[in-house]
Amino acid sequence: MNVTQTIKSLDLYKGVPRSAKETMAGLVHLPRMIDKARAFRNGKLGEYIFPCPLDQRVLIFLKTSPEDFLDLAEVYDDEQMAEWALETSRSRNQIDRDIVNDKILDGKPDAESLPDFIKQRNRIDPARTDVTTWVDLIDLEEGRRRSAGAEKVEL
Repeated sequence: MNVTQTIKSLDLYKGVPRSAKETMAGLVHLPRMIDKARAFRNGKLGEYIFPCPLDQRVLIFLKTSPEDFLDLAEVYDDEQMAEWALETSRSRNQIDRDIVNDKILDGKPDAESLPDFIKQRNRIDPARTDVTTWVDLIDLEEGRRRSAGAEKVEL
């Protein structure tokens, strides 16, 4: 892989990263994580967090550190990142991928965070009581108004 290229990053002060429902190398959230990592490295992360708890799940699955991930996302394009993720996780089977994907996609607020979750959802759109997971709330907040449980999009 060519690691001397410079990859353009999003300005997350002005835009949003890809949905956590989008997949790459069979993993949900990976494209979003790449967007945030590139923005972080370029000082354009805005109010986003890298690594957030969802990022941590993917990092653990890939057995890599946030710092190493940042280094790769800065120089690898999306295709190279997908190749790297597949190679890095080749010892994992589809069941392992499904488990991490389900934990990300089906993650709901616990008793402690539920009041804040409901407050945030109602601030955006009180009619959207179908939004019950963190990923759906993120999509709603970022203007993706699909119904909850929308299908994953493979990149």
